[in-house]
Amino acid sequence: MPLSASPVVRRVRLGVELRRLRRRESMTLEQVCARLGWASTSKLSRIELGQSRPDLADVLDLLDVYAVPAHQRDELIVIARDAATGRGWSKALGEMGERQRAYAELEAGAERIVEYQPALVPGLLQTPAYARLRVTAGALLADGVDVEADVRARAVRQELLVRSDPPHYTALIDERACDPGGLPADVWRDQLRHLLTLAERPHVTVRVLPRGASPGDDLHPLAPFSYYAYPDPADPRTVLVETLTTDLRLVAETDVARYEQVIERLLAAALTEEATVELLARRLGAAPVPRPRDPHELE
Repeated sequence: MPLSASPVVRRVRLGVELRRLRRRESMTLEQVCARLGWASTSKLSRIELGQSRPDLADVLDLLDVYAVPAHQRDELIVIARDAATGRGWSKALGEMGERQRAYAELEAGAERIVEYQPALVPGLLQTPAYARLRVTAGALLADGVDVEADVRARAVRQELLVRSDPPHYTALIDERACDPGGLPADVWRDQLRHLLTLAERPHVTVRVLPRGASPGDDLHPLAPFSYYAYPDPADPRTVLVETLTTDLRLVAETDVARYEQVIERLLAAALTEEATVELLARRLGAAPVPRPRDPHELE
């Protein structure tokens, strides 16, 4: 059964709604906390920023303070219950590291996902062998990376592309990511085949940005990013920007709108789906076939 919208997304949504209600009442954080007898404003601040799992009783108290009418109150209670969901929901994701879980939580319940990768095949499209080599290479730059756990986590995340009601997924891949890059021939051929197979799915779009293509007057973004939109338009559209050691989550409308503009420019500069498939097929045809292993060859 597919996961419903992530508690992370609903917490941000709840925070936005509660902050709007407080401002509508022209109340400060201090005034609300004094009315409720809360010791400090940090608790309310974290709820409004979507940074903590809210207690439903606290949310009900806030709705009383803001005199929220019944129909709006019922809607916000549903959102608050989604936002308060904890360990039981997360258990469905399996064992994941913090970074993989951040992606999985945003992917859950998404209606549209767009990923841009300037150098690698996106994680949702990677074969286990490709993922293992890439994670191993990345582990040299970070401490405490469990390579096999990371590969298993990617496999769990990839299940959303084959479920009964998948999101519409678009991968924007720089042509550099279509080069072998020192990968073993068999790993690279399998990865190309996998990309071609996934590109046949009606809800999966793979577009390659050819060398020299520039989206409008801007250079291609240097950092990979992922964009998420949800069925409920009031749930915050979100961008996750990948950096070397952590990932930056953006939910401010001005930030997200900028990335939406970048996506449109990248789509305009990319090869069509048909041309992308042709390019991948040509690369597969030209990829070297691994030579049979000599049984007498020394290990």
